[in-house]
Amino acid sequence: MYGSDVSFAMVAIIAIIVLVLIILASCIRIVPQAYAFVVERLGGYQATWGVGLHLKLPIIDKVAKKVLLKEQVIDFKPQPVITKDNVTMHIDTVVFFQITDPKLYAYGVENPMSAIENLTATTLRNIIGDMELDQTLTSRETINTQMRASLDIATDPWGIKVNRVELKNIIPPAEIQEAMEKQMKAERERREAILRAEGEKKSTVLVAEGKKESAILEAEAEKEAAILRADAVKEATIREAEGKAQAIEAVQKANAQGIAYLNAANPSKEVLTIKSLEAFEKAADGQATKIIIPSDLQGVAGLVTGISELAKK
Repeated sequence: MYGSDVSFAMVAIIAIIVLVLIILASCIRIVPQAYAFVVERLGGYQATWGVGLHLKLPIIDKVAKKVLLKEQVIDFKPQPVITKDNVTMHIDTVVFFQITDPKLYAYGVENPMSAIENLTATTLRNIIGDMELDQTLTSRETINTQMRASLDIATDPWGIKVNRVELKNIIPPAEIQEAMEKQMKAERERREAILRAEGEKKSTVLVAEGKKESAILEAEAEKEAAILRADAVKEATIREAEGKAQAIEAVQKANAQGIAYLNAANPSKEVLTIKSLEAFEKAADGQATKIIIPSDLQGVAGLVTGISELAKK
């Protein structure tokens, strides 16, 4: 009996120790990075724990909500909206948000994600309802800005900050899509025709400029060739004239020297007469058609004939 009582006591003590250790372990909580824990005591808000090690009272304290503080993204399914000109479209949106106040997030609204989705759909309908179809398709940035501002104000009491809103897809009715595709095709064909015409125009201009440049180069080449030919003719003429001038100068010098020699030799009358006949012979060999013979030379003709006969003998 005694041994069994001791064994029971030991088991009880070990059980109590284990229970105490479990309770103590449950009182130690570690909050990881980018999280916040909302703690309640006896059912009421007690505190918001940040990153690190925390101790809570057993039984009376509990972690009511674990809140993620990183930026989150919600992709909502397409919502039907009606434009100002009564065209029904489907638009799906993407909302980027971040929880800035864990307490307001925990107690501000029931099911915050559903609340944000409904609020996004309502805001989108209000904005699109004031726009026509064409404006809706070309004003995404404006719609994004208006939605972000409206959602940020509406979610502020919930401890949520809306950082960005993006329209992921705008899906118009099938007949409008078909008309838009035809319009886009026609626009592409128009641009293609314009580009082709511009290309042909540029090609024509380039060809014309090429011909013009070629003609200019040919004219300049011909001009330079003519200048060179003229310079060559001019140079030849100058050189020919210089040659004739030099020849005349040489002849004149020779004549002058001959006269000087004759003067130095004190020639007789007969020598002078012979020189006159030589000059007359040269004049007769020229191109002149009429020769005037001086009177004093006529008397010398007989003398010349005699001298010729004597030379023959």
